[in-house]
Amino acid sequence: MIEIYTDGAYNPALNQGGWVAVIVDNQQKHIFSAIVKETTSNRMEITAAIEAISRTPQGSEVIVYTDSQYLFGTVTKGWQRKVNRDLWAKLDAAVSQRKVHWRWIEQSNKNPFHIEAHSLATTLASQTEMPTSPATPLAAPALTHLDAAGRPKMVDISGKPDTRREAIAKGIVRMQPATLDLIKKGKTAKGDVLSVAQLAGIMSAKKTPDLIPLAHPILVGDIKIEFSLDEANSAIEITTTVSSTGKTGVEMEALTATAVTALTIYDMCKAIDRGMRIENIRLVKKSGGRSGTITLE
Repeated sequence: MIEIYTDGAYNPALNQGGWVAVIVDNQQKHIFSAIVKETTSNRMEITAAIEAISRTPQGSEVIVYTDSQYLFGTVTKGWQRKVNRDLWAKLDAAVSQRKVHWRWIEQSNKNPFHIEAHSLATTLASQTEMPTSPATPLAAPALTHLDAAGRPKMVDISGKPDTRREAIAKGIVRMQPATLDLIKKGKTAKGDVLSVAQLAGIMSAKKTPDLIPLAHPILVGDIKIEFSLDEANSAIEITTTVSSTGKTGVEMEALTATAVTALTIYDMCKAIDRGMRIENIRLVKKSGGRSGTITLE
């Protein structure tokens, strides 16, 4: 069962609103949000539900928690839909493809997901940066790196506002227990493996546009590469955090740094452990830009 916590807010002084959807599926949390100009509180509540439900697989069973009397009363008690008919039509379409249960949740409820959705929606409604247009339910996305003729092109980001961006990526290098012990003690033939790998990862993050053909050159603000030694499983977990203020995200920089860090560990130890494996390089969180904060694990 997929759990969804939604909330919407409106700031009359700025004439803008914010919507937030927190989706909890298989113990993983995903957050979607946006700022919308010239809207209403009720439209933000409906939009949050549309966005959340549309991001779940068709045919899935979901529970939507809301503290909006307007939304809950309309979908469960048959209140009249005299306004916002465009959004009600979109919500009906999303619900028709899934089994949706609606649950009322009090504003005073201490559920952490509900608190997070409410707090972020209020913040977005009062935020003076990052204005966005109303989001629509997910459709089959266009390939933004291809032009009309199918040729590769760089995405035009020149019109996007500068915002703070952050991305966190992780990866694992598995090895023999004896290899991990040598790395831990700094006694490999090639020297301090983790220090060299950390430096290699930092350098590679700055070189990402040279390695990934259509990646944008980015002024990276900070790069942190951390290691966790898992002796029970004879593995090293790499965690890379990259941050920047700019027009596009730093996911590729975080992933590239993680991959090169892992490759450097492999390169420095392959002579003593041919069975090392690099596994599960993935993005775990990103924030900033129009899509807001997305937590993947």
